[in-house]
Amino acid sequence: MAHKITFIPGDGIGTDVSTAAQRCIDATGVKIEWEEAIAGLSAQEKCGELLPQATLDSIKKNKVALKGPMGTPIGGGFRSVNVAIRHALDLYACVRPAKSYIGVKSYFKDIDLLIFRENSEDLYAGIEFEEGKPETKALIAQIEAGSKKKIRPDSGISIKPISITASARIVKFAFEQAINLKRKKLTVVHKANIMKFTDGLFLRTAREVAKNYEGKIIFEEAIVDNMAMQLVQKPHNYDCLVLPNLYGDILSDLCAGLVGGLGVAPGANIGDDLAVFEAVHGSAPKYAGLNKVNPTAMILSGVLMLRYIKEESAAQKLENAVKDVIAEGKFVTYDLKPTPTDPSAVGTREMADAIIKRLK
Repeated sequence: MAHKITFIPGDGIGTDVSTAAQRCIDATGVKIEWEEAIAGLSAQEKCGELLPQATLDSIKKNKVALKGPMGTPIGGGFRSVNVAIRHALDLYACVRPAKSYIGVKSYFKDIDLLIFRENSEDLYAGIEFEEGKPETKALIAQIEAGSKKKIRPDSGISIKPISITASARIVKFAFEQAINLKRKKLTVVHKANIMKFTDGLFLRTAREVAKNYEGKIIFEEAIVDNMAMQLVQKPHNYDCLVLPNLYGDILSDLCAGLVGGLGVAPGANIGDDLAVFEAVHGSAPKYAGLNKVNPTAMILSGVLMLRYIKEESAAQKLENAVKDVIAEGKFVTYDLKPTPTDPSAVGTREMADAIIKRLK
């Protein structure tokens, strides 16, 4: 019986890399019925909405989606469609592996980290008050009255909610996944020494959840700024990390840097019965349609998807094919060559072709 999966091509290079991933997944032999849907700038152009209800309905029906990168304006315009999808579907667990592959340029070897990022609240809840607005001034006055601390009147305000409910479920998810994957250690990352009532709550909740897993896996704690340094100095001391939303976003990019960059960084957003798989990198519109960019992160996101739908054999076969092509270094994109100007670099489609050839 075929798996029914929603396919969202994305914006910019999204179509290039997501189509490459789709072709590679199909080449594993797993039977999939793809249902194409749209979101982001392409959806806005076609139907006047960034995130059509039909797209959300498709994901809810099929339970699984493969999504290409989408653009997000910086400092203005609409909020992230990626975040909107996670919130709308309550995809509370963001899973981002950072794994070394021979042939990818990096200062480190043999990295194998797994980041579990809380996806539903923290500063990404999108509760903001614009500088100068009447409601912002009223909020500042209320905060000053309640806290006895002054806030500059020309401030913008962001609210950082962290709840016991969301903290407990991401930590439990991280423990369960880490144990199922036979990992050795889970580190909770926080800034509870400063933010006592938000990060402090996250840490206290993690400690409570950890009591249920004593003797099953090593559990430890780390302050986020120190964790950033430790990951650069001694990355092999760590295994799995569980973090609030913002820290998870930042440190997962840092971990991607340890293994060669976002071009090899896959991601998954998982809820109780829904999941969306996507590359960590953005939509890079200047490269759209040029058949130039590295499809590895998107293909490896497909590997995560195959594992999620219990197609482990196909997932391992596809990951091995990716590893072999990168290690050989012949049919790879410019960023995986010794120099970016290497004339032997191939395009997105051609690298996908080489991976598919390895699957046969």
